[in-house]
Amino acid sequence: MVFNEWASENAPPSSSLPAQIAAKSMEILAPDHVDAFHHRLLRAYFTENRTISDWSVLGAVASDVGVDSGEFLEVAQQRDRSLAEAVVGDHNEAVNRGITGVPAMIFNDTFPIQGAQDLDSLSMWTARLLDRRSG
Repeated sequence: MVFNEWASENAPPSSSLPAQIAAKSMEILAPDHVDAFHHRLLRAYFTENRTISDWSVLGAVASDVGVDSGEFLEVAQQRDRSLAEAVVGDHNEAVNRGITGVPAMIFNDTFPIQGAQDLDSLSMWTARLLDRRSG
């Protein structure tokens, strides 16, 4: 994926909530398409500078990965409130676990590592946790 600084006539996203609700909608409607949807959504935002808070864009992204956009949007609309509550719940759980940024990973179900990490750093953290566990 190529990262492009925002240089588009499209407005930047107004919120990340619609894209997160869309991801949860995809989990319900077409769980086998979740990974493809996630990657296509990232490309739409970072490479194509598309407004991923716009439901027409999210529907087009769903269509791009082989999911009927009308059906996708219907699931999202029908469950909007419960999916938004689930997204907020996920956020609150992350904050309660010490995560304040993305990307983030939790090692050993307790140790958050935040920010983009290279393989050497992840290997070092893994080794330290394994040492603690065995010592």
